[in-house]
Amino acid sequence: MAPSAALRSVSQLLASARLPSCSSTRSKFYIREPANAKPNWFTVGLAFGTSVFLWVYLIKQHNEDVLEYKRRNGLE
Repeated sequence: MAPSAALRSVSQLLASARLPSCSSTRSKFYIREPANAKPNWFTVGLAFGTSVFLWVYLIKQHNEDVLEYKRRNGLE
């Protein structure tokens, strides 16, 4: 009788540990409005402004480096 009682208690523990059915669980993924439906114009402007600033700075720095190279090597 002892083994059957132990099996019953183990089966009760396993029964309570079962995963709930799919219909009663809430999905962690849910449908919401697409992000591109309402763009955050401040963030868009900040991204484009930063990109333009970096490109202008890069080109300016490159031109200064080329002039310095020419000056040091007597090419100008």
